[in-house]
Amino acid sequence: MEELLDILRELHPDVDFENCGNLIDGKILDSIDIVTLVAEIGDAFDVEVPAEELTPENFNSAQALWAMIQRLDEA
Repeated sequence: MEELLDILRELHPDVDFENCGNLIDGKILDSIDIVTLVAEIGDAFDVEVPAEELTPENFNSAQALWAMIQRLDEA
């Protein structure tokens, strides 16, 4: 999880990712951020994020992102 938080902090150092639950709904992350995140997650965790996982629910919080990464890692 810490590696994911580091990736997120590189994108937006001013955001408290540990407590923020509206990264998409609050327009904190934009489409460029999502593309960057998908690439960084793939590199860091050796998982591929398929298009069907690109939902606001999966990207609205660090916890949701972490859950998605773990789910993809098990597949």
